[in-house]
Amino acid sequence: MEPRLLLTVFLTVFLAEIGDKTQLATLLFAAREPGAWLGIFLAATIALACATAIGVAAGAALGQWLDPRLLGVLAGVGFVAIGIWTLVGALRA
Repeated sequence: MEPRLLLTVFLTVFLAEIGDKTQLATLLFAAREPGAWLGIFLAATIALACATAIGVAAGAALGQWLDPRLLGVLAGVGFVAIGIWTLVGALRA
């Protein structure tokens, strides 16, 4: 793997994960069980690794049949749709 790709993937995933609900849930688990930080860290790491493996496998499989640009457009539309849904829900509350 070329270093530029490795760095791009790392930075993209790292920045996307900072402050997301997964990190906040992990923070809450650690706050509730301060003595169990190692178990919480290991469980969260394994869960994220499994979720990432599913994403990589799905991307590799879909990349065989679909243009990667189309996948990017579909992902972007999905993110926008989730954002709109979140905003509508917040405005109704």
